[in-house]
Amino acid sequence: MDLKEIQNLIKFVAKSGASEVKLEMKDVKITIKTGGDEATTFVQQMPMAAAPMMQAPVAIAPVVAEAAAPVVENDASEDSKYITIKSPIIGTMYRKPSPDKPMFVEVGQTIAEGDVLCIIEAMKLFNEIESEVSGTIVKILVDDSSPVEFDQPLFLVDPS
Repeated sequence: MDLKEIQNLIKFVAKSGASEVKLEMKDVKITIKTGGDEATTFVQQMPMAAAPMMQAPVAIAPVVAEAAAPVVENDASEDSKYITIKSPIIGTMYRKPSPDKPMFVEVGQTIAEGDVLCIIEAMKLFNEIESEVSGTIVKILVDDSSPVEFDQPLFLVDPS
């Protein structure tokens, strides 16, 4: 089970309202406990050899559900014509390559497939997020140097 599957499982459990979920497979044990606004996950790798010694559980940083900012809905039919570019990973989004450089993209700017839209830092690795569509940036939904979640909307693009 890879990290992305574990993250999706944590989100699913948090949304379901369950207080505790245990998942055991042949090589991995996962326990997710939720209480209030936090979800805590423990992942334990089972030993490959028939050794009697077990590894201590590895604690993954607690996922804290932050209260989302109120969303102002313009016109639902107006936003439906736009393509939403979402975050592929959890991390900190930067809209420019360095503090003294200009932003990658601005509202009203035309972009093409493969253009770098932003950088997301995850565990000291800087990942360039490239556009998968061509169009015009209509709205930037996240501020510079802000934390982002997996699958969080970042940009609205008008493909026309």
